[in-house]
Amino acid sequence: MKLTVNGENHEVAAGTLAALLAELDYEGGWLATALNGEVVPARERDACALAEGDRIEILAPMKGG
Repeated sequence: MKLTVNGENHEVAAGTLAALLAELDYEGGWLATALNGEVVPARERDACALAEGDRIEILAPMKGG
């Protein structure tokens, strides 16, 4: 399925947001996620189904300053 993740096109096999995070090697409960502009809490990622053309944003805190 073709998705846009953080502004980049990806071809993925994942069917849920949780599976997408695993497929793209994102780990940690501190991640923030949004699907088509709507925030998806961590506890809802397993049940959050993805569809062709969805836009996903994955945000992670960064060190530095």
